[in-house]
Amino acid sequence: MTHHRSRRARVLGAGIAAGILIPSVAAATPASATTPTVSCTSGKTGLAAKLQKDITAALAGRKGTVAVGLYDRSTNTTCSLRATSAYDSASVVKVTVLATLLWDAKKHNRYLTDRENTLATAMITKSDNDATSTLWRQLGLTKVKGFLAAAGMTQTKPGANGYWGLTQITVQDEQKLLKLITAKNSVLSDNSRAYILKLMGKVISSQRWGTPAGAPSGVSVHVKNGWLSRATHGWRVHSVGTFNGAGHDYMITVLTQDNSTMDYGVTTIQNVAKAIHKDLVPTVSAKTAYVPTSTPQEAIPAVPAN
Repeated sequence: MTHHRSRRARVLGAGIAAGILIPSVAAATPASATTPTVSCTSGKTGLAAKLQKDITAALAGRKGTVAVGLYDRSTNTTCSLRATSAYDSASVVKVTVLATLLWDAKKHNRYLTDRENTLATAMITKSDNDATSTLWRQLGLTKVKGFLAAAGMTQTKPGANGYWGLTQITVQDEQKLLKLITAKNSVLSDNSRAYILKLMGKVISSQRWGTPAGAPSGVSVHVKNGWLSRATHGWRVHSVGTFNGAGHDYMITVLTQDNSTMDYGVTTIQNVAKAIHKDLVPTVSAKTAYVPTSTPQEAIPAVPAN
């Protein structure tokens, strides 16, 4: 998403935008004829029913195919909708790339190099595609698959031929990843988890839309978004976020496709997020304005640089 793209990348981008170079494989799951209902459970009386009602209301009349995941440790609350449907990842996969890098470094008992730190920071905070491609190539599919296996993310299929933006992801696996990032576990070290959260907490303002919408003041926000337009299923617009504070510790994943525009998908995600934040932490919500990038630099997935 950086503004400095090589001429070759621009040429390739134009070709992909025209639908020429995109591989036809890995088509995402088509919308089902009947919209499944959101299912919620909670350790707090009445909360599951309220969330189910409000998330359903937030999605009422919205076009597109939406998958939702919510988990709140403090009230043992879970909500899911289309949790196992596959979506093209777009930039949401960048959190997985960073987690893989840290997991692999831990296995070799080493810290990240200055170069890796610079690349990781650009990848998460600015969603830099070139930095992501560099790390994706450095890691290779064997290590990415190794991390996915260690994390139990069995439904995630890495994009082939360097097309990391076409990795297939599900709400269920994204929620597994967010759980790993936010609580002690044997896959990611405490330092690694803190590093991922630090970068997700420093995402540039123009990319802090989505799941943070309506997050109450006093709750720390960590987010990573993704957006991608393809000839089939229109715009994919995704947002994953973790939220901590005000007595709560929760994570939200919203994956969408079949959106007519990027903004339409953003609005759908933010409607869902506002309902969730309001029900979990019923205080006066902070206003989180969506400031779209004038021309999203990720209208295409990354292409391999030979």
